[in-house]
Amino acid sequence: MTTQTQTAGPVNAVMLAGGAALVVSLGMALANLMGSGHASFNTASNGVTWGLLVVTYVFFSMASTGLAMVAALAAMFDARQFAPLIKRCTFLSIITLVAAFSSLALEMGNPLRMIWAVPLNFQPGSALVWMGIFYAVCLAILVLKFSKMHKGDWSGEGLTRAGFVLEVLALGTLGSAFGLMAMRPAWYGSEVPALFLACGAVIGVAFAVLMNQLTYGMDAKAMPERVRQVMTGSLPKLFATTLGIYLVFLLFRTVNGLWTNADGFQMVSMMVKSPWFMLEVIALLGAFFIMTNPAMRAVGNMQVVAAVATLVAMFIGRYEYIIGGQLVPLFKGSWVTGLIDYTPSTTEWLVTIMAFSLVFAGWAYAEKTLNLAAEPGEK
Repeated sequence: MTTQTQTAGPVNAVMLAGGAALVVSLGMALANLMGSGHASFNTASNGVTWGLLVVTYVFFSMASTGLAMVAALAAMFDARQFAPLIKRCTFLSIITLVAAFSSLALEMGNPLRMIWAVPLNFQPGSALVWMGIFYAVCLAILVLKFSKMHKGDWSGEGLTRAGFVLEVLALGTLGSAFGLMAMRPAWYGSEVPALFLACGAVIGVAFAVLMNQLTYGMDAKAMPERVRQVMTGSLPKLFATTLGIYLVFLLFRTVNGLWTNADGFQMVSMMVKSPWFMLEVIALLGAFFIMTNPAMRAVGNMQVVAAVATLVAMFIGRYEYIIGGQLVPLFKGSWVTGLIDYTPSTTEWLVTIMAFSLVFAGWAYAEKTLNLAAEPGEK
């Protein structure tokens, strides 16, 4: 029997607000880009070359991989309690990846050049090239998988496995694109791909918690029994586990950055004094406390608080890592005092708002029209 989602309340409100924000932010961003081109961004070749839009791209790429992980739990690891979340998380994995590509495309200026530039100038030694290939194939597999599910064909476990493996490879390769850069010590390290995967798991689970709660208006009584069981049992525990793993990464990377006197890590001292870093830490610890408290983690409102706090904190963390890693001037950091100044431009913020609006408006529209609540065996 098909499970039909209740689409009143938060879903309608999110669709209207997200749609309006998407139209306004995209329109204003395109107007600025057509008038000023890449000068609309506060990035330059002599300083911060990867700005806010790269942060946005990395954040949503991580989200896509994390959501694909949640969607794959039932098929790949026999965690059948997650089956009611498969279709919704698969769609969310698609829409977050589209948001990631959209923000990167607008940052690149003319992404259509890739059609001929990549094949004619293929660089097999570039992590960025393989990352792009892996994510492009991932998107195709996810769309095919979702299409089959929407038609009532839930037999595509091979697609699930392929999509999961490629998502992990794509995000791990994206981590390598940073971790291989020895000229940027704050990025460099063999553990960076694992860090990116841990980040993806946290962001993906947080999105899964938030969107499932919004779908049912944060009311456990409105949820089908199987959804209620996973939302009050397995998913909060998974959320707590991923948060705990990431907090360990954050602790030791911060301590190592403060302890070392190697050139390139000056930004860590600045980072820990920032109110944004304090907000990040407090938000993550608060979410971890909620998710490890049996009396709180099963409550819908508290899950939403923990999920939103986590998503805000993880976005701040990606900003600190990507932007902070570029603030020490290359090749002269040891004798040039001070760090490079960078503040995102209005256009960069507009594109970031566009990406978030696309995710929330796209999810809400799909919730109303594509029956994301369907489970295996249903249409």
